Amino acid sequence: MKPMYLSIQQTETGRQIKKMLAEHGYTVRDVQTVMGFENPQAIYKWLSGKSLPSLDNLIILSRLLHSSIEDILVIDGDVSFWKSLFNLQLNDVFLSLCYTES
Repeated sequence: MKPMYLSIQQTETGRQIKKMLAEHGYTVRDVQTVMGFENPQAIYKWLSGKSLPSLDNLIILSRLLHSSIEDILVIDGDVSFWKSLFNLQLNDVFLSLCYTES
């Protein structure tokens, strides 16, 4: 079995959380209250991509947003998968250039 290389994209995850909160009509204050935080700094760090929620907080967010953790996190997939996909696309472009009628 080949190893998988995954990477959570913090900035994109922050944008995703912000988008999902807006879609559900939640404010930072709402999340602060649900999480039991005294101040909202941690939430602002998530939204800006400076940090990620802990696993506990991701579970709370997923329940609040009626979604899975995988829907909240933006993950770069297996590097070898993306390389393969990129190479396939390059091959398609190359073949289309070679076999284009003049």
